[in-house]
Amino acid sequence: MNYVIDRRLNGKQKSLVNRQRFLERYRKQIKQSVEKAVGERSITDINKGERISIPRKDTDEPVFRHGKGGYQEQVLPGNKEFISGDRFKRPQGGGGQGSGPGQASDSGEGMDDFVFEISQSEFLDFMFEDLELPNLVKRHLMGDVEYKTHRAGFADVGNPGQVNIVRSMRSASARRMALGGKDRRKLRALEAELEALKLAPVPDHDQQQKLEDEIHRLKSRLKRIPWLDDFDLKYNLHVKQPVPRSQAVMFCLMDVSGSMTQGIKDIAKRFFILLYLFLQRNYEHTDVVFIRHHTSAKEVDEQEFFYSRETGGTIVSSALKLMQEIVDKRYPPAQWNIYGAQASDGDNWNDDSSNCSRILANDLLDKVQHFSYIEITEQDHQSLWHEYQQIQDHFSDVFAMQNIRTAADIYPVFRELFQRKLGQDGVGAAV
Repeated sequence: MNYVIDRRLNGKQKSLVNRQRFLERYRKQIKQSVEKAVGERSITDINKGERISIPRKDTDEPVFRHGKGGYQEQVLPGNKEFISGDRFKRPQGGGGQGSGPGQASDSGEGMDDFVFEISQSEFLDFMFEDLELPNLVKRHLMGDVEYKTHRAGFADVGNPGQVNIVRSMRSASARRMALGGKDRRKLRALEAELEALKLAPVPDHDQQQKLEDEIHRLKSRLKRIPWLDDFDLKYNLHVKQPVPRSQAVMFCLMDVSGSMTQGIKDIAKRFFILLYLFLQRNYEHTDVVFIRHHTSAKEVDEQEFFYSRETGGTIVSSALKLMQEIVDKRYPPAQWNIYGAQASDGDNWNDDSSNCSRILANDLLDKVQHFSYIEITEQDHQSLWHEYQQIQDHFSDVFAMQNIRTAADIYPVFRELFQRKLGQDGVGAAV
């Protein structure tokens, strides 16, 4: 049997198959490097490729060697200094030579760690592996309907490229058996009668001739039955079925008030960039609504959301009210999967935190699939966090909250919020 491997999609002097095997083998080390890179990179470099270092101990290949054959006896000499259970003292000056930090030496040898680069696409694949939007369900179909071809049995008409050989031969055999069955039975009876006449003591030549003529006529008639007829042909039937697509919208709510320092804003922007990349890469039909707020909230585009320098006081409820208005006007909950992600330092004006919890509990959480609150602070939590904790106790299935202290916490928190849950049907596929 011959196997043909198509390498036309591979780069020059590269093997795509071997690279995929290599990435799969060192998946653990690559994911650790990706997680570390997300916390250390700047906003503009978060989606670029990465240099991965594999420790040389992990690149060792298992090998088979020929051992000593036969049966051998060996007597090892004892010693006068140690007995079983004694501990050896560490050698003076260390046991290594020629590797690691230290003074120069004229002896010793070793190998550096293996370093290679992964592309932007591979970096994002590892970054968003096993992540999905929570509670995603199939909703109303809009726009151009996509179709997928499925096999639906067999048909009597079709194009030559869809002929099913096995079914066609089976149909032809059944037709030949049906058309010639009666003649074959009669033919067998006549041949048995002719054989009996030939063995008779007094042969009847006239009767033999009649039987031979009838046998010849039946055989000629059976030969005229075609081996394959047009109506024997069977074709594979393929039908187009609409592919259900889920419509989803993600609301990104970011606090840009005066209490948000530049460092806190940078962490919030990193989180939302990570979320934006995740939606772009994994979900085709997903809208993203950007809302910035201080004392008032405003819907903005992507450029203004990440790079505007506007600031002011803090009224968090203004962003939730604007989200509610946009949902009522443009995104009917019966047709859309609605998600929200809010980032703030937790500082809010006077009694506005109670307004936030009231809007979420009464107006938003019954319309959304999931809502996430991320508080970015190293200090003690304030009233907004405590108000949201009460909501989480009652709406734990659609509401989640996490605390980010440093940039290193961004990626772990992101994975915690969007980790794929087992047992959810119809989720995880691109929409």
